[in-house]
Amino acid sequence: MMPLGDDNSLRKATPVITYLLIVMNILVFLLELSGGEAFIKQWAFIPKRFSADPVSDFPTLFTSMFMHGGWLHLAANMLYLWIFGDNVEDRLGKIKYIFLYLLSGLAAAFAQYVFSPHSNIPNVGASGAIAGVLGAYVLFFPGQKVKVLLGQSIVTMQSIVVIGFWFFLQFVSGVGSLYSTTQDTGGVAYMAHIGGFVAGLAVAAAFRLSERKESNR
Repeated sequence: MMPLGDDNSLRKATPVITYLLIVMNILVFLLELSGGEAFIKQWAFIPKRFSADPVSDFPTLFTSMFMHGGWLHLAANMLYLWIFGDNVEDRLGKIKYIFLYLLSGLAAAFAQYVFSPHSNIPNVGASGAIAGVLGAYVLFFPGQKVKVLLGQSIVTMQSIVVIGFWFFLQFVSGVGSLYSTTQDTGGVAYMAHIGGFVAGLAVAAAFRLSERKESNR
């Protein structure tokens, strides 16, 4: 079930921040390709290294959000950000959107860290931050129509179904990864996806509650 697009007819402004995030992710990935393994080791988030010196390694919590494990990883993340990020940015405004994105990325990194604090595997990718965007999207636009590629057909589903199915897969895979016997091998950071999604959902809910209190004054 691959999302292809959603309804942007109610969007009021150009999603400048979403476009900027996409450009930044692409540029950092190109730097990553040119810098090779040395670049990855320096700027990726490595749990064991962070455990040894969290102060010095703190910047990697942010730099790792803009790095990716390959072209497919980058393309998949940017597709999700392109489809779902613009509406969330339009709903929250630019400053709140940036806050949600970065906080979700941090929550994702720490969610993965809690379950593998001694791992030497570099953690990279915008997946956790984008998972937070998905959490906000499903809260603000649960009935929004999303076009998805289902098998060989293009169908339209509500976002709560599309994103809900995505989260279900992350949850099941995340639980399964806890019982993996290969703790020091690379792969998909499912716990990061779960952590980012929950953080984005919580931040969006907090923003909406604050808006309601302001409107009732």
